[in-house]
Amino acid sequence: MAAIPLQRDIDYPESDGRPLGESDVHRTEIVDLIYALDTRYEDRPDVYVAGDLLLYYVRGDRRAVVCPDVFLVQGVAKGLRRTYKLWEEGRVPSLVIEVTSASSRREDVEKKVVYARLGVEEYFLFDPLREYLAPSFQGFRLHRGVYRAIEPAAEGALTSETTGLKLRREGEHLRLFDLATGEALPTSKEERRLRLQAERRAAEESTARQAAAARAAAAGAARQAAEEEIARLRRELAERA
Repeated sequence: MAAIPLQRDIDYPESDGRPLGESDVHRTEIVDLIYALDTRYEDRPDVYVAGDLLLYYVRGDRRAVVCPDVFLVQGVAKGLRRTYKLWEEGRVPSLVIEVTSASSRREDVEKKVVYARLGVEEYFLFDPLREYLAPSFQGFRLHRGVYRAIEPAAEGALTSETTGLKLRREGEHLRLFDLATGEALPTSKEERRLRLQAERRAAEESTARQAAAARAAAAGAARQAAEEEIARLRRELAERA
């Protein structure tokens, strides 16, 4: 009797051959958004943040794939992944942000349909160069399988209920703010600048402490020398008497 061959899973490519972002502006935005979210959730082992990663949603069909610019999944373990396979992870992203452009317009519209079908709770679309989208920053929340536009607050800011964040356009950038504190989530450049400032301040404080210690040591040595001189003079006076 012939052996029944083992069923093997098909090969799922790890790259779509496209660069990260349509331009330096788009690439920077994607990197900064991933960094900000990753930093916010660095202490949460059950929140996974990624971007420009192929997400396969039908086992056995490698054409059933989408590549979100930025996405966040709640309820899965952190860790480096080569691809995100929905049937293995068991959790759909709760938040997706697409940094769109005129050249990716059609693809981003198609992605929105896929995200709604998969059950992605919130979907944000940001056009940093204002190439076609009006308004240039839009957000949608899933309601009974259909995306409804999120009403903007002051300055066009949109609220993410899944993360407790406020998202607001600032120039060509999309900034994220903690709703509870009102503080902006730092970008990688801001974090580096803060780190350098902290290191510079620590070095200055260390130098100041060393200088103060040196002055104290010098003052102590001077006092000791003075006391020794006074003792010598007293001995001389005693000897003369």
